[in-house]
Amino acid sequence: MSSRAEGKGKATEVQPPSVVVKPLVQIEKRHIANQKRDEQFYLEDGSCVFLVEDILFNVHRSILSKDNSSFSTMFSLPQGTNEVEGRSDDNPIILMGDSPEEFRHFLWALYALPPELKQLTSQAANLGHLIDITRVANKYSFKSIETWALDAIQDYVNRKPSPILSAIPPPHNYIFTGYSNLRLLPSGSMTPTDTENQLTRLIRLAQLCQHDRLLNTMINLLRQLMSSSVQYAYLAMTLADELDLRSLRGAAYLEVMQKAVVVKKVKLDVLKLGSPSAAVPGSSSASSNITSTSSAQLASISNEEPTPDSGRLIITREQQLRLLAGYYRLTSIWEKMRLTNLHFEHSHACGATWHQQGCNQSWLEFWKEKTRSDNVMSLGMADVIGRLKMVHKEYDRWGSATYMHHDCRTNAKKAMTDAIRRVEEALPDFFADPGGFGED
Repeated sequence: MSSRAEGKGKATEVQPPSVVVKPLVQIEKRHIANQKRDEQFYLEDGSCVFLVEDILFNVHRSILSKDNSSFSTMFSLPQGTNEVEGRSDDNPIILMGDSPEEFRHFLWALYALPPELKQLTSQAANLGHLIDITRVANKYSFKSIETWALDAIQDYVNRKPSPILSAIPPPHNYIFTGYSNLRLLPSGSMTPTDTENQLTRLIRLAQLCQHDRLLNTMINLLRQLMSSSVQYAYLAMTLADELDLRSLRGAAYLEVMQKAVVVKKVKLDVLKLGSPSAAVPGSSSASSNITSTSSAQLASISNEEPTPDSGRLIITREQQLRLLAGYYRLTSIWEKMRLTNLHFEHSHACGATWHQQGCNQSWLEFWKEKTRSDNVMSLGMADVIGRLKMVHKEYDRWGSATYMHHDCRTNAKKAMTDAIRRVEEALPDFFADPGGFGED
């Protein structure tokens, strides 16, 4: 008996409960000790405690249950035998993905009086607060607050002059830090400006809340900016990829393609290869000169590293492939249009009273001449829209054509306008992923 008692006693002494539980309790106490009560929204008569990062909020369940919010559903769930969360600082409801500042701004909107709410629709409105309120309201399904805040944001961005455009510094003072960073940084600084952050947050917010009016307004604002600076075109391109914004993607990619360096520049000068004898066909010296020169220069090209000072825009490999695919597709379609000339429907009067063959010949001569004019050729090879607009402008200056019926001239002009519109609408497709040959 005594030996069994000793055996049992030894067994209970091997793993006493205090050895396992005590360290966990100490860790939990340290965690609670680091939590702080919010100065504004830890209400003494509150009935629900939330923990956002390390800040405690104590507010009223009845307020949070309004508007058919997610909280009303959560509060109505049966708790069983477990201790109800949110009843004390020791057992708060933990909110993930929010910052204390965002949640504080949202609670301010819940508790604010009408005169206080009016401040957010006045000239002194704080756009950052409105964005925080909208995002949190959307997350927890406070539909009426979300709608009110979105309308307030819409009114803010539609002011004349635009407070967003007027607050943005000149583009040449800003650079991008990388293709994964959607922020514009002042040169020599590591702190993004509030304006650029707000621009990005507003577009993401409008997409998140599916608010078409605000999204269209922000896209139009960004279009104005990207037409004046490749940095904003890069921002528009990256946001269009991230949020799948078709209405922005094509125009943004076109701006970047026309204004930025997206591939390594070849340092080979074909006009200075070897000696003059290089121009003589069959010359062995010319062949050796070309071979040696090109080999050396191509070796230096292969070792070239992109640097921030080279003027090359740092983009993702996927974006680079889309830009190159867009360049190929646009140059191909321009060549096809230039060689086959633009088709238009002849008027009935032309066929009845005019020589239709002469009408066709007159239009063909115009098209061939103007698509090869200096003004058109000075534009980029892939600038199909710009080249078509230039031909359209030349058509307005053409004056009277002896062998074209007046109605046919009108139809030809409309055909050019329609062609420009079709290319603009198809721009996102031109800059789609290259794909494989088997996908055609």
